[in-house]
Amino acid sequence: MTTTRGTTSQAASARRGWTTIDIVIAALVAVFGGVFFWAWNAFYGVISGAFAAFPPMGGLVIGAWLLPGVLGALIVRKPGAAIFCEVVAAVGEALVGSQWGMAVLLSGIVQGLGAELAFAAFRYRRFTLPVAMLAGAGAGLFGTFNDAFISGYYAEWVIAWKLIYMVFGIISGALVAGLVSWLMTRGVAATGALSGLASRNAHREPAL
Repeated sequence: MTTTRGTTSQAASARRGWTTIDIVIAALVAVFGGVFFWAWNAFYGVISGAFAAFPPMGGLVIGAWLLPGVLGALIVRKPGAAIFCEVVAAVGEALVGSQWGMAVLLSGIVQGLGAELAFAAFRYRRFTLPVAMLAGAGAGLFGTFNDAFISGYYAEWVIAWKLIYMVFGIISGALVAGLVSWLMTRGVAATGALSGLASRNAHREPAL
């Protein structure tokens, strides 16, 4: 019995341990995220004027900044993947130039943590669409809470605006970071590019 339990524990640890290919792929996702952040920042600068009448509506586009963490977790499927990808992407964003400066590193940590907790709640065993959307929503919740109440980006807003911004961020996180990342993972898996990863059969897995 002791031997069986020990073997089971070792097998579980092996499944959760990172392999070289996990690290490489997570790094690639993070680099993609950093480049995407740079492009999205430029795009946001163009469209931000549309939110002038009601600034909390900016929360509707925050999901794009949450995508690397959820995508990385869905592809790598190992503890820490969401935080790793979101933080490294934020580092890349800061290095190439961001209007928010090094503050994006804190955002990366907080947003990655929000996504990570959703996957951890299911012990990194479920990567269905609802879980992906929950992870995106969690990243949106943590990210917008940080923006509204911790980092001081919107210190001048009344509490109602901050709460509305958070609701918009949760919705955007669920749809953009959650749904889109889940679809992307299935699409990439279908090409065979994830053959060495736990997500290699993602395109055959049930949505629910």
